[in-house]
Amino acid sequence: MLYPEIFKSLERVRWSMADDVPWDRFDAALLTDEQARTIKMNAITEWSALPATEMFLRDNLHDSDFSAFMSVWFYEEQKHSLVLIDYLRRFRPDLAPTEDELHAVRFEFDPAPPLETLMLHFCGEIRLNHWYRCASDWHTEPVIKHIYNLISRDEARHGGAYLQYMKRAVHRMGDEARGAFAKIGMLMASSGRSGKPLHPTNLHVNRDLYPQDTVQSRLPDPEWLEHWLDEQIRFGKEWEAKVVAMILKNLSILFDRTLDTVQELNRYRKELSGRVAVTVQPA
Repeated sequence: MLYPEIFKSLERVRWSMADDVPWDRFDAALLTDEQARTIKMNAITEWSALPATEMFLRDNLHDSDFSAFMSVWFYEEQKHSLVLIDYLRRFRPDLAPTEDELHAVRFEFDPAPPLETLMLHFCGEIRLNHWYRCASDWHTEPVIKHIYNLISRDEARHGGAYLQYMKRAVHRMGDEARGAFAKIGMLMASSGRSGKPLHPTNLHVNRDLYPQDTVQSRLPDPEWLEHWLDEQIRFGKEWEAKVVAMILKNLSILFDRTLDTVQELNRYRKELSGRVAVTVQPA
């Protein structure tokens, strides 16, 4: 099982809201209304770890090891929401999310193939790590800068944990797992070309609720994410290139094959599709 060692590794570096956030360094003069509103939107978005966890547990009934890891992931992701809410309650209580605003992002996700979902969230953790690092650079108030650095490092560690389960899947399932990971890797690494920052929170996940079936569509400001990325923290081409490079680097390690570009990943994906098709042909 992977869960016991992952639990220990995350436990060793877990930060405390009471002891590791320098609340006494808050400087009201360095927090703008614009910045405070983005903190609210991030707090609500992080709350969506709740329906994501419910999805993971439902779709992974066959995998008690991974489901147990969800206890750690869920705890730490909800703490991200909580520390942002706590920040607002202390310093901008007028912008603290209401319970109704938080509950609005809890809705059922349609069932999805576990391997594809695993890869999607692995890429999502990489993207969040970079988004929050960029957000920390943009903010001017020292306490929130520190908080974004704390949670960005959590997202990187979560990505590492997901990668361990991906390695286990490749060991057990071979090209079936490689094909699923390559397909979603292509989708997530190509988001810059599509002009849309793909992440689990802005993908459609419930046909019956369309178009109100993304986490972002259920925020108080559904247009917030793109504005935050493009006009506020300025998550531009250089940052996006870092996300793509990290996805490709990890897939290269996972597949034991050099994949320096999205084009190389696409060729490998097609190669895998051909191998899987040959394997499943009737005798």
